[in-house]
Amino acid sequence: MNKLIDMRILTTLFLLASISTFAQTTLIQCGNLFDAEEGKMKGTHTIIINKDTITVVEKGIVTPRMKDATIIDLKEYTVLPGLIDLHVHIESETNPNKYLEPFQLTDADVAFNSQVFAKTTLMAGFTTVRDVGGRGVNIALGDAIDKGKVVGPRIFTSGKALATTGGHADPTSGNNYQYMGDPKVKEGVVNGVASAKKAVRQRYKNGADLIKITATGGVLSVAKNSSNPQFSIDEIKAITSTAKDYGFHVAAHAHGDEGMQRAILGGVKTIEHGTLMSEETMEMMKENDVYLVPTIIAGKYVSKMAKVPDYYPEVVVPKALSIGPKIQSTFGKAYENGVPIAFGTDAGVFPHGENAKEFQYMTEAGMSLFEALRSATITNAEILKMDGKLGQIKKGFFADIIAVKGKLEESSADKLTNIKFVMKSGKIHKQPKEQ
Repeated sequence: MNKLIDMRILTTLFLLASISTFAQTTLIQCGNLFDAEEGKMKGTHTIIINKDTITVVEKGIVTPRMKDATIIDLKEYTVLPGLIDLHVHIESETNPNKYLEPFQLTDADVAFNSQVFAKTTLMAGFTTVRDVGGRGVNIALGDAIDKGKVVGPRIFTSGKALATTGGHADPTSGNNYQYMGDPKVKEGVVNGVASAKKAVRQRYKNGADLIKITATGGVLSVAKNSSNPQFSIDEIKAITSTAKDYGFHVAAHAHGDEGMQRAILGGVKTIEHGTLMSEETMEMMKENDVYLVPTIIAGKYVSKMAKVPDYYPEVVVPKALSIGPKIQSTFGKAYENGVPIAFGTDAGVFPHGENAKEFQYMTEAGMSLFEALRSATITNAEILKMDGKLGQIKKGFFADIIAVKGKLEESSADKLTNIKFVMKSGKIHKQPKEQ
C-alpha cells in the first residue's frame, strides 16, 4: 500500500514538473534547416526548445500537444544556427573623427556607444562574437550582456590587444611627445619575455577570454609601416605558453609574411587578415592547425574610404590603398591551398551590422556559401572551445537560431544581409512582422 502511495506521489510530481517544463516550451517550425555539421540543407524540421536549450530537432512539422507551448511559424524561411564573427571591435565604429575619440570620449561614452553596436550586431544575426581589441569596456559589456542588462551577442573578448612600443595597438602612436609617454603592460604594451608574460596575466586579471597580439604593423595605426614584424619569436612564445596556462588561445593581427611566420612558430591559433601571406606560410598554417580569419570586407572598406579626403590621417592613406584591395585575393589563394578558414570581419573598421557582406566576398573568391557558413558556425565554435554548445542546431545546444526568408541557396549569399528572425539563448530578439 505504501509503495502504491509512493508511486502516485512520484507520478504527480512528474506531471507537475512536465507541466512546468511545457509552459516554457517553444516550437520553431522550419521550412528548411541548415545542418552546420554536414554543411547542407536538411529540409523541413521542427526545433523544440526548453528555456535556453534545444531539446529536440525532429524531421517534418510537429504539432504541439501541450496548450502552453509557443509556436513560431518559419515554414517559409531557411533556419540556421546563430552566426559567429571571430573578429570585431565592439567598442567603436569608423567615422571621420575616430582619431580624436581617445582624447574626447570617456569610458562611459564608449560604454553607451558600444551598447548600440552590440544590439546592431545581434539583430544582424550574429549571436556570438570574438572581440579582439578595445580599451577594456568590452569586458564589462560582455558581462552586462550575459546578465541580461544589455541586448547584444555573446562576447568573447581579448580586452586590450597587446602591442610592442610604437607598434600597431600601442595606444599612444601618433600622439605628440607631450601625450606619448611610455605605456607598459597595463596599457597593453610589452617589450621582452617578462613583460609579455605579465601582460597575459594582467588580461586574465582584467577578465579577458583570449589574447590578441599585433604581430605586424597595421593599416589604421598612425605609423608608416603596415607589415613589418613587431614581436620576436621568444616574446610570442612567452605569450602563447602563458596563455595556455590560463586556458586562452592567441589571435595574431598580421599583414606581413615574416610576422605571420613568427606568430605561427610561436604558437598562435588564428592569423587575422593575412594579406601578404606566402605559399610557404600557408603550408605552415596547415601543418600547425592555424586558422586564417580573412576580414575581406574591412580591406574593401578602408581602400574605399582612403579615397575620401581627410577621412583618415595622411600616413594611413597609402597603407589602406595598398593593403586593403589585396585581402580578398589572398583569401582565395589560401582557401585554394587548403588553409583552415574561420569567419571574421573586423566590424568597427566598417559599420557594425554589415558583417554578413563577408559571405558574398568569400563566395566571390571561390568558397561555397555553405562552406562559408560552416566557418561562421561550427568552425568558430570549435576555436572558442564552445563546440558542444554553439554553432549547430542540435539537442543540448544553446537555442541560438536565425532565419532568412525563402530558400537559401549557394547563389544567394546576399540573403544573409537581411536576417528576419533572431533568437539567442531561447529569447526572441527579432521576428517577421507577420508573427
